[in-house]
Amino acid sequence: MSAQPQQSQPTASYEADPAQVDRVLLLYSGGLDTSVMLKWIQDSYEAEVVCLTVNLGQPGEDYKVIEDKALALGAAECHVVDARERFAADFLAPAIRANAVYGNGYPLFTALGRPLIAQLAVEYARKTNCDTIAHGCTGKGNDQVRIEATVATLAPELRTIAPVRSWQMGRDEEIAYAREHGIPVKGGTEAAPYSIDDNLWGRSSEGRWIEDLDHAPEDDVFQLVTRPELAPDEAEVVTVGFEAGLPVSLNGERLGLVDLLEKAAEIGARHGVGIVDHIEDRIVGLKVRDIYEVPAAAIVLTAHDELERLVGTIHQNQFKPGLDQKWGYLVYAGLWWEPLRSDLDAYMEAVNAQVTGEIGLRLYKGSLRVVTRSSPNAVYDADLAGFSESGGLFSQTASPGFIELWSLQSRMAHRIREREEGEQ
Repeated sequence: MSAQPQQSQPTASYEADPAQVDRVLLLYSGGLDTSVMLKWIQDSYEAEVVCLTVNLGQPGEDYKVIEDKALALGAAECHVVDARERFAADFLAPAIRANAVYGNGYPLFTALGRPLIAQLAVEYARKTNCDTIAHGCTGKGNDQVRIEATVATLAPELRTIAPVRSWQMGRDEEIAYAREHGIPVKGGTEAAPYSIDDNLWGRSSEGRWIEDLDHAPEDDVFQLVTRPELAPDEAEVVTVGFEAGLPVSLNGERLGLVDLLEKAAEIGARHGVGIVDHIEDRIVGLKVRDIYEVPAAAIVLTAHDELERLVGTIHQNQFKPGLDQKWGYLVYAGLWWEPLRSDLDAYMEAVNAQVTGEIGLRLYKGSLRVVTRSSPNAVYDADLAGFSESGGLFSQTASPGFIELWSLQSRMAHRIREREEGEQ
């Protein structure tokens, strides 16, 4: 007799009624959670399962192995989608224009990937006549919000299930279930040391000692970025070229965005650049610690921000960071499809129309700093900056009149306060 799903009545309109689940599109990574889920859904819901695996640039994955594993575990179909170009063009490009980070450190690589994965899940669920989408997110993370909000927005007719939230199995129980049902575990190990997520834009690690704030990072967590003390003893200068706000070249070599990010990640990782030990306020109410390795994002975002400030006026440079922060928060919070985000994109694109030029960055043992700048649109004049007497747009003799007018209200207010204090 098949086990019945251990879940209460749906609390949201998009949650699946177990009695109405017939054919499920499962977001499948090939790891322990989703492999157990594949078998569990078949048994618990007596449903057919179609698997979808999305390549967003995760290093070291063998997608043929993942596909074969899904089919061996009873999947009716398994689709592997290379979405790297789509991810770069539709998600990372606007994030670069928006200098997108959350909490002064997290460049949103998971947050940017989830709405695309969910969008693809909707597309493939419709293609394969699925009525339900299943994912492996827990009830403690933000990814459940990002995926379910996307599905509910784009496909109101589809329902979702999240077995990890409902099946009441811990990791030991999952391992026992896998053994009982002959489910091989990715990598041949039953317990990965950390919970990992990665794509073109970065890598995160959670779990084990990371949850202990008194515990300094252990060496084995760094599987992407070289530990700074082991990085080369010679510094390297990397030049990033931009056109209309998007990176188009690295060290003078013109590259597509995917290739450029992969090469930037390789260079940054070699020099120990992009390690972020981050305390993060999740939208589900928790405060958590994550270890991020983001060499490509560190290089590209630093260069873009510098170039944008070089070509922007003082008013643009004071105004845009607030919009950048709002853009990043909407993405972090799982609201990729919120109209305000796309409205903000229009402003980001307008500002970035002038963001063309090159930025040179010096990489050395974990440090990253800008050393050269050039742009045909720079709001900068070397003669004026050097206080030469060449004339032009700046006249030093006009300064006294400016100072008198500029300080007028402040001087008047100061005298009024002194007068009132003297009368007390």
